[in-house]
Amino acid sequence: MVNISINSINRAVPAPLRIGDRIRRTGHYKQAAVAPVRIETEGVVGDFIGNLKHHGGADQALYLYSLTDNRWWARLLGCEVSPGFFGENLTLDEWWPRPRVGDRLRCGEVLLELTGPRTPCATLEARAGVKGLSREFVRAERCGAYARVLQMGSISPGDECEVIAAPSDFPEIVEVFRYWHARGEDVDFLQRALAAPLAVRIADVFQSRLARCQSAQSNVKRIT
Repeated sequence: MVNISINSINRAVPAPLRIGDRIRRTGHYKQAAVAPVRIETEGVVGDFIGNLKHHGGADQALYLYSLTDNRWWARLLGCEVSPGFFGENLTLDEWWPRPRVGDRLRCGEVLLELTGPRTPCATLEARAGVKGLSREFVRAERCGAYARVLQMGSISPGDECEVIAAPSDFPEIVEVFRYWHARGEDVDFLQRALAAPLAVRIADVFQSRLARCQSAQSNVKRIT
């Protein structure tokens, strides 16, 4: 059995952020919560999400990152990277080996399930104020993971979470992240990924890619 500690629970109130030529309200400026925090189906109670098209929702209710990742970025960027810097709701002390889609975390009465990686966006780069951070985020493959809430409840900083491993044929979070940004198609991987409890946004894209692969294979067979 593997246990992981919650270093910080982070939430945000709306704040202005310039992204290109526009100023938008963002929930990217997360601040650490002190008291026990209520976790419900849509995530941390009281947390603001600025872009509901790409973030939030039941399948991406919480974003998890680690203190180990933050320290790695701090060394690379040469600046402080505090809990919540990457917009995460839960900053874990560290990751367990090979986190997978479908891995579950039992944190007291709260039960979470990993659904896929976070992909970089313009908001991340604007908030950090580091040009090219999105490309570096892809190269580093330190993507963190989204989770859905299977059982609601309250958690506090310092709580320990038991890791309940998903089936070993489910893809690792980093594999999904890598494939999302890759060129070409891999039918075997897509089928394996779609058998796992992916977030709907990722599953829809992978389903479309699989359909294109299968259509192309059918056309080849007809020609030959």
